[in-house]
Amino acid sequence: MSQTAIKRLYLMQVGSMPEYQIPIVCYLAQTDDGRNILIDTGLPEVMPEEEADFENGRDVIEQLASIGLKPDDIDTVISTHYDLDHAGRHAAFTRAQYVVQRAHHLDAASNPRFAAVRPQWDQPMERIRLVDGDTELLPGLELIETSGHVPGHQSVLARLPKTGTVLLPIDAVPFGAGFTRDEQDDGSNPDAEAIRASTIKLLDLVEREHIGLVIFGHDNGQWETLKKAPEFYE
Repeated sequence: MSQTAIKRLYLMQVGSMPEYQIPIVCYLAQTDDGRNILIDTGLPEVMPEEEADFENGRDVIEQLASIGLKPDDIDTVISTHYDLDHAGRHAAFTRAQYVVQRAHHLDAASNPRFAAVRPQWDQPMERIRLVDGDTELLPGLELIETSGHVPGHQSVLARLPKTGTVLLPIDAVPFGAGFTRDEQDDGSNPDAEAIRASTIKLLDLVEREHIGLVIFGHDNGQWETLKKAPEFYE
């Protein structure tokens, strides 16, 4: 097993969908050698009118400031996917390299779903690292390709020295209730087969690696039980 290079993982709530009591979240991983790796950037500063369901809270820049960091301190932004509530502040991190699945970035170029936040994620290509499938980004931090929610969605695996291995499925499995092999397909979702395949892939990973902590992307019940910044997992 790779030696862990991740020493801390911060969880940050940057907004919500009040009607559904769903948290909008980002994560920050810090390495032993002082790198700051942001996982998603949350909601845009100004919400498009058609996105009235979302509500900003303490945004990612305020959250980072609470632990002594500025946008220029972020070395890498892992972009799990370009939905508005995950890529809304990408452009604030002008010194970071963006890491995204190639399949997702190519799809987003012509997919109207991601058009509203295109000025955020459509960065110069010399600053974007395109990856193909499961990728070890650095020792103790892995990207897991989990298409279904969108093409080229990626989840994140972090190996911490005390907590152990933590899985962040992001929107591959947004709610704990969906993390099951028994999910029934009622035929309403054309992406159900791909979502199921990614769910099974992550369930297999949890069993294989004996992962003790899976933090679901938008699960309010679980979120209320977790440590949030400025506290951290180590």
